[in-house]
Amino acid sequence: MIISPCISICKTDPVSGYCYGCGRNRDEIKMWGDPKTSEVWKIQNLKNIKTRLNGWQLKSFEESYEYKVKNGTSLFKKANKK
Repeated sequence: MIISPCISICKTDPVSGYCYGCGRNRDEIKMWGDPKTSEVWKIQNLKNIKTRLNGWQLKSFEESYEYKVKNGTSLFKKANKK
């Protein structure tokens, strides 16, 4: 099972329509929540997300997503539990 790219920083850029945290748009977020969405689509979407993000934003996403995959929660949620 492929883990959702949501890293709990859910704010959308009003110009691009992409989330500042995960780089997805509303339609992509809905697709991730649909149980009929294929793993192939999810893998491709993760690749697309990484092409949208760059610099510190890409680095932050990759670090937080990797942590979420390994630990089941995002770094943002971990920091807020303290």
